[in-house]
Amino acid sequence: MKTKFKKTIAAAATAACLGGFTGQAQAVNWLKMQGTEPPGSSARARVWGFIQPEYQSTSGTKLTAGPGNGTVPIFNRSRPDLKSKSSFNLIRARVGVRGTGFPLDSNVNYFFLAEYGNNGITRQGGGSVKLTDASVTLNHIKGMRVRIGQFKTPGSEEGLQAIHVFDYINFTNGANQLLLERFFDGDGSDDSAGGYVNTPNGPVSAFRDIGIQLFDWFYTDGWEHTYAVMVGNGNGISRGDNDSNRELYVYWASELLFPGTSPFPGAAHLAPPVWSAEQHGPRGARYQTWKLYAWYQDGKRTLTQENPGEYDRTRYGVGTTLRKGKIRAAAEYIVADGMIFSGTDGGAVPGLPKGPGLTDFNVTTNGEANAWYVDFGYLVTPKLELDIRYDVLNRNTQSASAERKFQTLTLGMQYFFNKKSRLLLNYEIRDAEAPNLPASATPNRILDAMDNRLSAQLLIIF
Repeated sequence: MKTKFKKTIAAAATAACLGGFTGQAQAVNWLKMQGTEPPGSSARARVWGFIQPEYQSTSGTKLTAGPGNGTVPIFNRSRPDLKSKSSFNLIRARVGVRGTGFPLDSNVNYFFLAEYGNNGITRQGGGSVKLTDASVTLNHIKGMRVRIGQFKTPGSEEGLQAIHVFDYINFTNGANQLLLERFFDGDGSDDSAGGYVNTPNGPVSAFRDIGIQLFDWFYTDGWEHTYAVMVGNGNGISRGDNDSNRELYVYWASELLFPGTSPFPGAAHLAPPVWSAEQHGPRGARYQTWKLYAWYQDGKRTLTQENPGEYDRTRYGVGTTLRKGKIRAAAEYIVADGMIFSGTDGGAVPGLPKGPGLTDFNVTTNGEANAWYVDFGYLVTPKLELDIRYDVLNRNTQSASAERKFQTLTLGMQYFFNKKSRLLLNYEIRDAEAPNLPASATPNRILDAMDNRLSAQLLIIF
């Protein structure tokens, strides 16, 4: 870690201790909130949605080494267009409907959601609108609900939770690079003139898959325990399987329900109708829990261009969240084996000429990585929350020369206008390095160009 970054971390930690930046995390049973409806009380159809306009900006520092020398690197450009160092964008605009089969059958419920925003879901694979969720849950078997279709996979809290109650604007480095999957036909190794240029062949996964999931929850002595087992295609959203391999997901969570918490957490503070995570208010005083969880994901990915073949892809992790009164806190540790997304050539924008070929995305087919984060927040007033998060990603640790370390300290503020609208402000202090190479090595000269990032986002739920 660079000296400047160490000093910044120390100063922020001191401010956190003196200023009361203790924390808060969305300790919610997301499988229940997103996959089911309260028996006998849900409408046949409820239309809902949200929009998230945002602004992101960096200093636009240019590269001084590598194939993109003299250009603004990909990590200093605004998502998802990657054309400018700063930009306004409608990152998400989603509209959906959910409900039950009542009066035909109240034990059947459905969930449907479409994305109209400008992001990695809509920009890849053609078309401007994509389905993110389309599933049916059958609640006929005691102890085993069955969900079928396209939906969020049981896993990391950062990916499983509803995005419109996410406490930050950008994901951690670990979630962004290890869990938010991009799909490719090659590994990016062909740098010859006229060779294959490796770019995504479809939308990002959005932490979703198409398949079948068995899940349920039960209560014992003040605890709510939840399990899930899912089998999916392992090929993202809005398309079928590509290689006849299946993805396995396993999940367990146990939540301690503090006194005063509703037996159906969230019901006391949701805007009518209750139960829906999509209608989640800013902070529910009666919803107080401590959650422990673990998850595992394993499957294969198939490349058809550069280095064609089948490659393993495994992810697993453990984490905890706490929500009590004005305080929230969260921490998670993630491990990755097999196929790992490894960015672009020299951090340059894809398509940039680099000698005989073009800059493209790279995938490590047999890599190792780990990541972790700690997150704290404090509700200063009913309308104002202060947040702080520190996350680390150690990518491609299987090779001393290929290893890259990413560290980000995010300072955040959330202002709640009401239960369905809020303003988020984030300032990310970012650092990256090749820890096993000299400071003068080209990879470190490239990563020295990484700027801090300022982000602002408005959330409106309807």
